[in-house]
Amino acid sequence: MSDTVLMNIEDGIAWLTLNRPAKLNALNYETIDCLLELLDEIEVEHAIRVVVLTGSGRAFSAGGDIPEFSRSVSRGAARAMRDFVRRGQALTARLEAFPKPVIAAVNGPAYGGGCEITEAVHLAVASERAVFAKPEIILGMPPTFGGTQRLPRLAGRKRALELLLTGDAFSAERALELGLVNQVVPHDALRPAVKSLAERIMRHSPLATRSIVAAVTRGLNMTIGEGLQAEGEQFAALVPTADLAEGLGAWMERRRPVWQGR
Repeated sequence: MSDTVLMNIEDGIAWLTLNRPAKLNALNYETIDCLLELLDEIEVEHAIRVVVLTGSGRAFSAGGDIPEFSRSVSRGAARAMRDFVRRGQALTARLEAFPKPVIAAVNGPAYGGGCEITEAVHLAVASERAVFAKPEIILGMPPTFGGTQRLPRLAGRKRALELLLTGDAFSAERALELGLVNQVVPHDALRPAVKSLAERIMRHSPLATRSIVAAVTRGLNMTIGEGLQAEGEQFAALVPTADLAEGLGAWMERRRPVWQGR
């Protein structure tokens, strides 16, 4: 496994750290492939309940690795689509639809692809040092990892277009206003805040957690009627499970539930 992403498992949380600090954790092809492989491993490891994604050094991620991407562009559209666009979109789609909650711990600049990862994950906590930007227009191109689609859904069309069309950087507080992050904390409090959020999630049934993530992720791209059907399907799948029986029993008996999560 590549050392461009480090993984540490602690108390049910998988901490994934982008590890190219000298390059501001730019997302080269090796890093994206490594992230996808690690997510495959984490998905089937029942002891892992939450995933946290952060960056080493002073940045979260400066975005795509431009020199590597440029080499793909020089070989034509088909090569650039295969190497860069499809790879990046596969990563953000995987994060968005991942069955376990994924939290971005945004420790510093999150530009381009780094911002798109923040858009795609389920939850995000930002350090007060975090800075965001959609700078692809400066290169003469649109975002390619989903930024033209997810940011308008989070922030609204006009606010998203202002960021996409100007390429201007914006603060962590502005990201909070736009709905891109859930919380902004002092830099030294970032890890404790993320750990606290993960622990608050892990109090509850793993099956219910997965069900909620699936219903929300699917429903965002559906009509309200289709989304309600998806919500009902998720509930129906939980009816025969031990977790739902335990949750109801614990509530009626006024005790803490013990989740099986299988």
